[in-house]
Amino acid sequence: MNSSSYNLNVSSSLSFRDSPSTAVAKNVIVLALGLIINYINGTLVHTFRKHQVFYTNPRYILFVHLVLNDMIQLTVSISLFVFSYVFYKYNASFCCFLITFATLTTINTPLNLAVMAVECYIAICFPLRHSKLCTIKKTYVLIGCIWALNAGTIVPDIFIILATEPFWLFYSTIFCDMENLFRHPIILEKRDISYLIYLTVVWLTLLYTYFKIFFAAKAANSVDGNFKKARNTILLHGFQLLMSMVTYVFYILQAAFIRWFPTYFVQILFVFYIIVQIFPRFISPIVYGLRDRTFKTYLRKHLLCITRVL
Repeated sequence: MNSSSYNLNVSSSLSFRDSPSTAVAKNVIVLALGLIINYINGTLVHTFRKHQVFYTNPRYILFVHLVLNDMIQLTVSISLFVFSYVFYKYNASFCCFLITFATLTTINTPLNLAVMAVECYIAICFPLRHSKLCTIKKTYVLIGCIWALNAGTIVPDIFIILATEPFWLFYSTIFCDMENLFRHPIILEKRDISYLIYLTVVWLTLLYTYFKIFFAAKAANSVDGNFKKARNTILLHGFQLLMSMVTYVFYILQAAFIRWFPTYFVQILFVFYIIVQIFPRFISPIVYGLRDRTFKTYLRKHLLCITRVL
């Protein structure tokens, strides 16, 4: 990839700069939302750590892993957003690190949702085998497999960059965007294929577990209690996954909006950023932090203690 194409990417992004007042407003909104969501998620993690009932239960371990992953993803994503306004261009190696970590944590989310759906399915449809199939050790092994699998799809992209890009690029300052670094055709094609495989597997898993729980509830002639709660939980996972899916079609939508609304391109991208990067991180606390009776009880006690101290 020659330097002329790199300059083209930078010059195209320069034409979509916000006014100072708009830039300040957007950064304040993003930072405020990020701090609120990370505070809520941090409270959930703290509640998890304080009570043994949670970290001896595979369901809550998977949940807190999802929350921690969301916190990391949100922090890195907001850092990239703020840095794009404060510094605009900075070291390419640091940019590569941030984008790699943001991509890794983003891909972790749908796989974690799939594992949580399977655990829910086993608990409802095979309650007698749940304790043997869903152990603490197996849960941590699955979490490790999620990170290893996704790292195995991202790390090769870095080696492709090292092999195809000029060495001086990693010491230069660039506008930090995935298209400016991970731009080799092989990387783009591999990314599209891997996203398609991941999403297909996750959606099939969610649909299978949902219908299995639905038919189990129907066979038991009951739509109350654990059956109904499990179905609603998987539906929320599906909605969260649907929101996350926009990430994978973001570049297609971006190209479409450039053609259709070139004047309002930046404004539209900001709305999509809120919807894709921030809003899905707010769903996780709702699924278990507010809907789960056990977690809500301990969380309420913890929040009341904080209020009394203040």
